[in-house]
Amino acid sequence: MSELSNWSNPLRDSRDLRLPRIAGPCSLVIFGVTGDLAQKKLLPAVYDLANRGLLPPSFGLTGFARRDWTQEHFIEFVKTAVQAHCRTPFKESTWKNLAAGIRFVRGTFDDPAAFERLSDTVQELDRDRGTRGNHAFYMSVPPRAFPIVAKQLAASGLSRSSEGAWRRVIIEKPFGHDLASAKELDHVVSEVFDPSSVFRIDHYLGKETVQNLLALRFANAMYEPIWNANYVDHVQITMAEDIGIGGRAGYYDGIGAARDVIQNHLLQLMALTAMEEPVSFTAKDLTAEKTKVLSAVRLPKDLSLHTARGQYAKGWQGSHEVVGYLEEKGIDPKSTTETYAAIELDIDTRRWAGVPFYLRTGKRLGKRVTEIAVVFKRAPHLPFEQTAVRELGKNAIVIRVQPDEGVTMRFGAKVPGGTTMEVRDVNMDFSYGRSFTENSPEAYERLILDVLLGDPPLFPTTEEVNLSWEILDPIEEFWSTLGQPQPYRSGTWGPAEADEMLAREGRHWRMP
Repeated sequence: MSELSNWSNPLRDSRDLRLPRIAGPCSLVIFGVTGDLAQKKLLPAVYDLANRGLLPPSFGLTGFARRDWTQEHFIEFVKTAVQAHCRTPFKESTWKNLAAGIRFVRGTFDDPAAFERLSDTVQELDRDRGTRGNHAFYMSVPPRAFPIVAKQLAASGLSRSSEGAWRRVIIEKPFGHDLASAKELDHVVSEVFDPSSVFRIDHYLGKETVQNLLALRFANAMYEPIWNANYVDHVQITMAEDIGIGGRAGYYDGIGAARDVIQNHLLQLMALTAMEEPVSFTAKDLTAEKTKVLSAVRLPKDLSLHTARGQYAKGWQGSHEVVGYLEEKGIDPKSTTETYAAIELDIDTRRWAGVPFYLRTGKRLGKRVTEIAVVFKRAPHLPFEQTAVRELGKNAIVIRVQPDEGVTMRFGAKVPGGTTMEVRDVNMDFSYGRSFTENSPEAYERLILDVLLGDPPLFPTTEEVNLSWEILDPIEEFWSTLGQPQPYRSGTWGPAEADEMLAREGRHWRMP
C-alpha cells in the first residue's frame, strides 16, 4: 500500500502545463452550508471542479448546520443548489460520484457533541472514501462565530492532522472590523491552526482578470516601461454595484462600504497594480511585493478634502423605483453607515511618488462594474490646431474585472477625411469572451482548488490584513466624528463631494 501511495507517473513532467493540477484525496467541511454563499457559490463551485475533473474520486463534502435534516434531505438540497447555479453542464455521472461522498452533521457551534459527530464523520470519510486524513474547514459564518468554531475544532481534535496528512481552515471576509479585532481573530485562529494552514478568502483575487493584470504587466515588454510616475497621471480603482443591501441589513449596518470592500478587495487590487515584479509567482514572493506597497501607503494630511462618503437615497435603478438606505428594512432611520466611499492614497516609492490612487465603491450606482483604470499624462506637446484636439482626453489602460472581463486601451487617432488633423479618442478592446473558447471559471472554483492543493499565492496574509486596517482605521475614525453621510440619488455615480475631491486636482472620475 505504501508503494502505491508514493507512486508517480514517470511520463508526466511537472513543467508540462497542458495537464491540470488535480487535488489529492481530501474532503471539504462547510460551516454555514445553508446560507446564500454556500448555495450560490460554494456548492456549485465544488460540483464544477468535479465536473472539470479537478477533484479526485476520493473526495468528500460535509455540511454542518442546525437544520433538522437527514442525509438524504441534505443531498437533495445540494443537488438543487448545484442545478440552479452551476457553471458547467449538469451530468448525472458526475453528480452520482460526488453525492456518494456527501455527508451531513446536525448541530450548533456551541455543542461539543456535534463536533464529536463531525469528527466521526471525517473518520468515516477517511475509511470509506479514502480521504487519508486531509480535510479543509470552510467558515462560511459570521465573524463572531469564528472563535467558537475554531475552539470546538481544537477540542474535538479536528484541527490536528496525522503524520503525512493536513488540516486547513478557510476564513471568509471580513477579517475583523478594525486592526485590534483583526489581531484578536488572528490570535484565536493561530492557536488552533498553523499560520500556513489558514487561508483568508478574497474572492476577487480568484478572478481571471485580476490574475491577467499580472500577465499584462510582466509577460509583455510594452507596458512595464511606462508603468510609473514618469508617465502615469493617476490610477482609479472602482467597484460599483447597482443593487442595494438586499437582505444583509444585519451585517451591513455598522460595517459600511469602506470596511466591506476597500479594506480587502480594493487595497488588494491596488497592491497588485502598484507592486514591483516578484522574483517568482510563489506565495512568498508575491506577498513580499504586495506587502511593500501596502507598507508604503501614505494617507492625505487633510482627510476632509481627500475622502468622501455617501448614502443612497431613493431614486430609479433602470426602470424600477427604489427606496433609500434609511428606508431599507432593518436599517435604523438615523444610521450613519456609508453606502459609498471614496479615498485618495499616495504610495511613497520611487515608482509611484506623486501619483494619486483613487479608490471608490458604492451601492445603487449607475451600473455594476469593477475596473482598474491607469490614466496617463497628456503628451507634452501637441503639434495640432487647438480646435482639432479639444475633445482629446488622456491615454488610459482599463482592466475590466467584471462583468465584461477584458482590457481596453484608450488613445488618440485621426478622424478620417477632412482637411485638418482632427484627433479624437478611440478604444482598442480585448474581451475574454471573444478571444477564448473556454469560459472563465468562477473565482471560488480557483480558490477552493488552491486550498485543496495547498497553494496560497492568491490569499491575503496576516501582515497584509493588518497593513490594510492601518490604512483604513484613521479614515474610519475621522468619519466617526462627522454627521450623516452626504445623500446621493440611486442610479447615479455617488455624492457630489466625491466629484469635488477629484475636481480640485483638475481630474474627474471615469464613468464606465
